[in-house]
Amino acid sequence: MLATTPYRFLLTEASDGVAVVTLNRPDKRNALSNAVMLELIAAFEAIGDEPGIKVAILRGVGPAFSAGHDLREMLARSVEEYRRTFDICVKLMETIQAIPQPVIAEVAGIATAAGCQLVATCDLAVASSAARFATPGVKIGLFCTTPMVALTRAIGRKHAMEMLLTGEMIDALTAADWGLVNRVVAPEALSDETRALAEKIASSAGFVIGLGKAAFYAQIDLDQPKAYAYAKEVMSMNALAEDAQEGMAAFVDKRPPSWKT
Repeated sequence: MLATTPYRFLLTEASDGVAVVTLNRPDKRNALSNAVMLELIAAFEAIGDEPGIKVAILRGVGPAFSAGHDLREMLARSVEEYRRTFDICVKLMETIQAIPQPVIAEVAGIATAAGCQLVATCDLAVASSAARFATPGVKIGLFCTTPMVALTRAIGRKHAMEMLLTGEMIDALTAADWGLVNRVVAPEALSDETRALAEKIASSAGFVIGLGKAAFYAQIDLDQPKAYAYAKEVMSMNALAEDAQEGMAAFVDKRPPSWKT
């Protein structure tokens, strides 16, 4: 379950099958210190273990979704310390995609460097028209290599290279055009639009949502024959599930389905 005692850097809540994880470090622009990332890992692992939660939303308090790694932790460290920071970062990104619940980034402000990586990693993203995105590491001598992994898988090579090599901000509409976010909405509508998307997803069976998310990431990097071979087996087993039988029967009978999960 989500922690019953407050996290130091996060706010968490859950209702109606939707969990909300809020980065609550606005004075540091929600920078991803090791401690923040470890709390995020713990929160998402807890969500992953909670069958009553079908969708999660990740957002930030203040003008920044997240400004990336906390550079105060990055000065004058040993290679072992740097490796630990990036090991934690990789673990966070992997956890977001490994849990069965889709994670939606709700982006109100800037998302830069590892903050942009977070947006690219989340399964879906809704952005305010005021949001901005960048991977500006090249400007401070630290190429955004780990953000590059998520970014190239979200927006493709040419757009990713432009962001990585220039470090320049892109606006929300460009981010949507390039595929970094799903949609752009007015700032005052952001929370409602994100919640509506989450609730639309949560209206389906939890088992099917989790199965589909896992299958998506399993097949995405396979060549097409292997992807189809994998997908047909997943779909065959899915068809045997109680919720699949109920859903198909409800469609045939022209009635709302009654999900078991």
